[in-house]
Amino acid sequence: MSKRKILLLVEGEKADIAVMCRLLTVYNLNIDYEIIPYCTNIYRLYKDFFDSGDDPENLDLLLLLKSRDKNPDHAYIFDEHYSDIYLVFDLDPQDTGFSPDKIRKMIDFFHESSDMGKLYLNYPMVESFYHLKSLPDANYDERFASMDELRRKAYKQRVQNEKYAKNYQLCASNRKTCNIVIHQNIEKALYLTHSLNNNSPFNQSAILESELNWISSESKVPVLCTCCFFIPEYQPALIESDD
Repeated sequence: MSKRKILLLVEGEKADIAVMCRLLTVYNLNIDYEIIPYCTNIYRLYKDFFDSGDDPENLDLLLLLKSRDKNPDHAYIFDEHYSDIYLVFDLDPQDTGFSPDKIRKMIDFFHESSDMGKLYLNYPMVESFYHLKSLPDANYDERFASMDELRRKAYKQRVQNEKYAKNYQLCASNRKTCNIVIHQNIEKALYLTHSLNNNSPFNQSAILESELNWISSESKVPVLCTCCFFIPEYQPALIESDD
């Protein structure tokens, strides 16, 4: 059986890559992978796919990425064949391009890794991966980011002040701590989607609807990292052992 080769399209060049590299390294997955930053947010990706005038079903994500990436060293990446494509982006509901209908369309379209790609949204952004005050954190289910602090661009500093380890390098530095982080996010996803009669913590559509309800009714975003769900969806047993 040939080794899987996956492409990870992430939003930013630093935090997003750091989180995904940490997960891939800690769990020592037997896969080949490439990580490419999109270097802009999900609303630009929406525009590229749904406002281009072309049928999105006929668009090739790799060709689109190749046309946008000006780094000649990356050219070979887009000519490879990948068994799976994963997209890791922030919800960023404070962005001027945000709309519930846009983000629903993105979740519905990018739902299969072996086809157009599978989208993982982080709420409100990828820094949610670090936003536990302790391991475990008994209050994580009730952790929110307000729309006001997102507009003031204060959320990242809040995570810096509240995270359980002194610096990011010490956060989720081994399988035991990563397991706790992932389990806490699984539990919170189940908590958020309970009223929607959803039995899976990995249902991105159900998670999104719950998040949108909170934003609409309370002007706050339940903190949740879903990109870490890549690990248990790939191999559930990995998060049951610290070895």
